[in-house]
Amino acid sequence: MLRALRNGWRLLRMALTFARHDALFPLETLGIAPALIAWARLFSSRRQTRRPGERLAAALQELGPSFIKLGQALSTRADLLSEEVAADLAKLQDHLPPFSGTEARRTIESELGRPVEALFSSFDDVPVAAASIAQVHFAVTSDGRDVAVKVLRPGIEAAFARDLDLFYWMAELVERTQPRFRRLKPIESVKAFADVVRVEMDLRMEAAAAQELGENFLDDPGYRAPEIDWDRTAQRVMTLERIDGTPIGDREAIVAAGHDPDVVMKKSAEAFFYQVFRDGFFHADMHGGNAFVDREGRIVPVDFGIMGRVDADTRVYLAELLVAFLRRDYRAVAEVQFRAGYVPSHQSLEMFAQACRSIGEPIFGKPSHEISIARLLAQLLRVTEQFEMAVQPQLLLLQKTMLMAEGMGTRLNPRVNIWELARPLIEDWMVSHFGPRATLARAADDLAVGLRRLPRLLDNLHVLVERERRKADQAEILPAPTPIRPWRLVLVEIVALLALAAAIVGWLR
Repeated sequence: MLRALRNGWRLLRMALTFARHDALFPLETLGIAPALIAWARLFSSRRQTRRPGERLAAALQELGPSFIKLGQALSTRADLLSEEVAADLAKLQDHLPPFSGTEARRTIESELGRPVEALFSSFDDVPVAAASIAQVHFAVTSDGRDVAVKVLRPGIEAAFARDLDLFYWMAELVERTQPRFRRLKPIESVKAFADVVRVEMDLRMEAAAAQELGENFLDDPGYRAPEIDWDRTAQRVMTLERIDGTPIGDREAIVAAGHDPDVVMKKSAEAFFYQVFRDGFFHADMHGGNAFVDREGRIVPVDFGIMGRVDADTRVYLAELLVAFLRRDYRAVAEVQFRAGYVPSHQSLEMFAQACRSIGEPIFGKPSHEISIARLLAQLLRVTEQFEMAVQPQLLLLQKTMLMAEGMGTRLNPRVNIWELARPLIEDWMVSHFGPRATLARAADDLAVGLRRLPRLLDNLHVLVERERRKADQAEILPAPTPIRPWRLVLVEIVALLALAAAIVGWLR
């Protein structure tokens, strides 16, 4: 009851903020507390000239850090909002006024247990960047290395905890009162959002992510990650190599620095492919200010707070889906969705293929440099309700990353499609992982694993049979002149033999 009152009061304040910006439409669409929304409408500004998405972005910016992050997450949800609104939210800037250098120094000393002067020969009190969760200061270590020091905002953990409780409460309210939205999995979506935020609150996790990404590209001449200074890193402080380079989103500066934007774009496409399909671990916040091109022409990402993982099955699904769309093979697109279980089996595959064609043809009928996978994803989400497709929260972060990659590629060269650059890599990957030789290799590996497990399986079956035999001997229900095998023992042995046969058949497929 107390939680409902607390969050109800916060929802009231949130509705008033939305009303001031004439941005109540998301709450109206979800059908949350209609009486409250009708009351808030009395305070709504009707003289706004901005687009709905711009008004919503302004309201979220005013509500604070958690809502800024939520708005960025919603930028992938064209199934909840219109495509235009989602595009406006994608531009939502994660910038807030900085906190003082004194506060930053206090956090550093508390976390690292040493005076700032003992850790750094110089430390810039004015941050170079200030976002919703942390800000970054340039410094020079006591041994003379140029570094960037990321420091969490004071009290940010408690603020996010309060907001996440509100988001969960609203998601539960939607699932309870709006059955039509259950397929969108609002609670699971909030949990996925919370998991991302939780990692961002521990800078040791971010440092570990940066190091893992760097190790994945150790042998890559075109992509690398900055070095982590673990001696100056803790839960609320992270110190890493300062990157001397050009922002990847600034095409003119890249040209002025002597780099070819087309080469940079190709490296970006390749790096995206390797992260998603080779490693299953990707940088999920790749906007134009979060990566640099260094003097050697290598792409160097920064800000590793939002990272994503893709399991092997999802990688197969994504590769098949993207290649099928690029080939304009819409039946294959439909088969991928059915095989993955994203479309219920009782739906018509032919009708779904037709819907995919209606989505793809207006997009792929254009010149290659005008093809937008972002628009394709948005349109695909719009048919989810018609075909009872459940939203896959684990894919939302990847969808957002794909949108960012496309936008970055467009800035580098609007006449080249970044997905066409990645297509040969995807197709080669499909052949190497799912061609005949790869299939035989996997079958051999599965058989070897099965044979290694066979002795343990037989031992377990033997123990089970002996246990049933002892039970039968102790019961002595039907004495007979000759031993009679108890029916339960016979049944267990038959089931065991069937299970063993099924396992062997499965290994040999």
